Amino acid sequence: MIRQLEDFLLELGKGFMFVSSQQRITIDNVHYYMDMVFYNKILKCYVLIDLKMEKLKPENMGQMNMYFNYYETEVNDDGDNKPIGIILCAKKDNVVAEYSLGGINNNLFAPNYAYYMLDKEELIAQVEKVINENEDEKE
Repeated sequence: MIRQLEDFLLELGKGFMFVSSQQRITIDNVHYYMDMVFYNKILKCYVLIDLKMEKLKPENMGQMNMYFNYYETEVNDDGDNKPIGIILCAKKDNVVAEYSLGGINNNLFAPNYAYYMLDKEELIAQVEKVINENEDEKE
């Protein structure tokens, strides 16, 4: 499934470059694994993607916020913009998402990046297609 999403995301448009899948970061001697990392040379920022096969949970936002802060502090070079954090999940609850993001100062879903990315509905449709294909293969 990750390979199919990598192929799709590489076709998002200008400037996207694949960095890694299952990118390990270590904080306080604990290892965490980010599902996919891209870099966009036009936006000059990392695009951090976390895949969740279950319904969106508040702790998913906290985890992405941690990845975001780590990349901004430890990985970004001079001249890099803040990372973009994207959580792709099987199901979502808009109320949970709104409350979970409230008070987070990081621009995890910054609208000024939308110009360079696919339409939201098209992205959702493509992700759902990959998830459905993956479920069909399991059966």
